[in-house]
Amino acid sequence: MTISPRLLPTVMIVLQAASAGIYALGGLHNWRMVGYWTAAAVLTYTVTW
Repeated sequence: MTISPRLLPTVMIVLQAASAGIYALGGLHNWRMVGYWTAAAVLTYTVTW
């Protein structure tokens, strides 16, 4: 059984998106962290896929 090399980056994208969502629910003072985690997820997606 071979594991796809895209599995770990996909898990990272999901975790980064979840982090952005949690920070977004935290209030207005966390928008920098929302932007940070969203950018991280987009960058990981761009490099992986």
